[in-house]
Amino acid sequence: MSEKVLAAVRVAPGTTEMREFDRPNIDDESALLKIEVAGICGTDVKLYSKPPTTPATQGPVIMGHENVGVIVEAGEKFKKRQGLKEGDRVFVEHYVACFSCEWCRIGEYRHCQATDWRTNPDARRFGYTSADFHGTLWGGFSEYMYLPWNAVLHKIPDTITAEEAGLVMPLSNGIEWALLTAGVGYNDTVLIQGPGQQGLAQLVAAKTAGAAQVIVSGTTRDKARFELAKELGADEVIDVLTEDPREKIMDLTNGRGLDFVLDCTSRAGTAPVLLGVDVLKRREGTLLIQGELAAFPDFPVKQVTEKAITIKSARGHSFNACELAVAQLASHRYPLEKLATHRYGIDQVDHAIRVLAGETDEDAIHVSMMPEMIGQSGGAVR
Repeated sequence: MSEKVLAAVRVAPGTTEMREFDRPNIDDESALLKIEVAGICGTDVKLYSKPPTTPATQGPVIMGHENVGVIVEAGEKFKKRQGLKEGDRVFVEHYVACFSCEWCRIGEYRHCQATDWRTNPDARRFGYTSADFHGTLWGGFSEYMYLPWNAVLHKIPDTITAEEAGLVMPLSNGIEWALLTAGVGYNDTVLIQGPGQQGLAQLVAAKTAGAAQVIVSGTTRDKARFELAKELGADEVIDVLTEDPREKIMDLTNGRGLDFVLDCTSRAGTAPVLLGVDVLKRREGTLLIQGELAAFPDFPVKQVTEKAITIKSARGHSFNACELAVAQLASHRYPLEKLATHRYGIDQVDHAIRVLAGETDEDAIHVSMMPEMIGQSGGAVR
């Protein structure tokens, strides 16, 4: 194994450099992961153009927080604690937890203070943490990644390929948001706004849970995504630019409205939330929202309270959701591999992020960064 590791490093907003680092020393309580796939999602797009400004995230950062790889070196205490060995393929949650707080004890590592870079100046999180910290290799856009004793890992069975395992995070988010947070279940009617990787993951989760009617909305440029949504089980799709979404939803539900509206749009402003409030059923519907907007002028509080709407937030995933995502992938019930539309080497990180951001003519749903493709031309999966 080489003593040097090649990684793509964010050195400024929207700027990446390829750098070599010393391979970190692995002690009794740590491990080294050989990266096979590091996925890109909308959060990477935001963090690339506008990096966080907290102490833990300053300086050179190796991004990449949807990481899958093989353990190639591990200390004895690490292996015993994790129940893993060299040669095992794992999915790494980006949360680096304390394992002792009230949240960690129930598998809700996303809420642990030790990994919350927004409030903890010494937080650790894969894909966010500066390479200046001990361990250096804190992100997946690298040949290898450092695993401390408190990394949260999920073993991947041999029946799932590395690229399929790269979908664990978006799928776990879909399971977390649609099922565990919102509570979609048997015979429910659901609108999913936005047919990206998170929206399609919520579609699969809702159909698996027994939802009676799942509608997916998007725009005209989402034509190919609409086709995939139908293949994954969507009952109807709506192009909000060419159709009146409220009118069509009411027609599809015989005027009743929806049990759940799950907002998974990106940079769409207030319109999806306002539509969601309007098309939910007469009483006690549920609206799931994301934190895209810093403020919401003229929020329709009166309508929300009159309809007794429950508003919940889409935020990260739990340990349970990741395990359920691994099981879903292993079942091969749905052609989830079709979500992985593009592959690039880590020397093409800048371009790959811009592809997912919609800055090119390519239409990517989920991008797989693969160190083994360094020096090769990437693009759409053929």
